Amino acid sequence: MQSAVSPPPTPPELPEQARPRWPWWYGPLAFLAGAIAGFVSAGIAWAILGVDDPSDSPGAIVLGTALLDGALVGIALLFASFVRRPRAWHFGLRRTQFWPAVGWAALGITSFFVFAAVYSVLLDPEVEQTVAEDLGADDGSFGLIAAGFMIICIAPFCEEFFFRGFFYGALRSKFPVIVAALIDGLVFGVIHFEGGNDAWLIVPPLAFLGFTFCLVYERTRSLYP
Repeated sequence: MQSAVSPPPTPPELPEQARPRWPWWYGPLAFLAGAIAGFVSAGIAWAILGVDDPSDSPGAIVLGTALLDGALVGIALLFASFVRRPRAWHFGLRRTQFWPAVGWAALGITSFFVFAAVYSVLLDPEVEQTVAEDLGADDGSFGLIAAGFMIICIAPFCEEFFFRGFFYGALRSKFPVIVAALIDGLVFGVIHFEGGNDAWLIVPPLAFLGFTFCLVYERTRSLYP
């Protein structure tokens, strides 16, 4: 008599009960360690290349940003390994149901646009980010391609991997969804502060965006949405 064998679940690892419970303080500590590692490695690289003032060199800023983002990802993997061997789905790199994911992603981005519109009407913030220009988008085709690749590919992947996949995941081991999402969103907004008298006005919309990303991640268990 042939025994019945249950097929593996799809996706193969549905991780709610299996997701590693990183201590909540891993998130803030890893952020601090990643920032230090990123700035130190960038400083060493700039010194080797003879860059006196990185703010005057888009190439130096691109290199520094890549090293900082890479440090955050590397530190997240290091801290995660203290609890369990890191797997991609631990950080939200996993398949999820397509249409629910589309729906939650659409709801999240629509909520952000509504918040940003209301925020702009109430406060009329005269602040613009200069990230693209700082990365050399105005310095010819190569600068535009390099800046675009950094802004569209490298930075979003590394930031979502760290802030939603690891930082928020660690906070969720202690805090409820809303509290963890608020903390994550606030830190996410603050790191985009570029200095200046009124530059802080850009923090609340980006903090709300980070908060919204956490909620979408919580509902879908995937970074892809």
